[in-house]
Amino acid sequence: MENEYIRRHHKHEPTPNQCSSALVKHIKAPLPIVWSLVRRFDEPQKYKPFVSRCIVQGEVGLAIGTVREVNVKSGLPATTSTERLELLDDHQHILGIKILGGDHRLNNYSSIITLHPEVVDGRPGTLVIESFVVDVPDGNTGDETCYFVEALISCNLTSLANVSERMAVQDPTPLPLPLVNHLLC
Repeated sequence: MENEYIRRHHKHEPTPNQCSSALVKHIKAPLPIVWSLVRRFDEPQKYKPFVSRCIVQGEVGLAIGTVREVNVKSGLPATTSTERLELLDDHQHILGIKILGGDHRLNNYSSIITLHPEVVDGRPGTLVIESFVVDVPDGNTGDETCYFVEALISCNLTSLANVSERMAVQDPTPLPLPLVNHLLC
């Protein structure tokens, strides 16, 4: 099923000077909890460990085209990133972003993250898939670039799982069976 979701929603067409990949994470928390974190383009620091602050430019909102300025924590080869919301679909649980600039080497970076309901250990869970495409900087190989970006995304997805699962434990109210069936269909 993962491959079908990737084929359907994660269509990147990298040029010869770009690399692309997709990462998968199974989270033991219901999709509504996970989506409540992912969809907050204006608050990525809620689960992204390398983001210290986010300022939305213009009117605060989650409209396509919204731009945010993200401050990155020390320790990474960047301090800021300017990003635009490209896609936000609350029905299909899809979020897409594009990096417009910043003091980093992630040129022409765009990513798509999708959430899909699944059952994990007999309870509602979430399959998260995040894919990206980015230019390979001069002096680096495609493998090096993909490895670096995959490591960042992997940290973000692990943190997303930890935060979501903590939220699910804090509110262990089981979802009504009709909602569970809706999530799985």
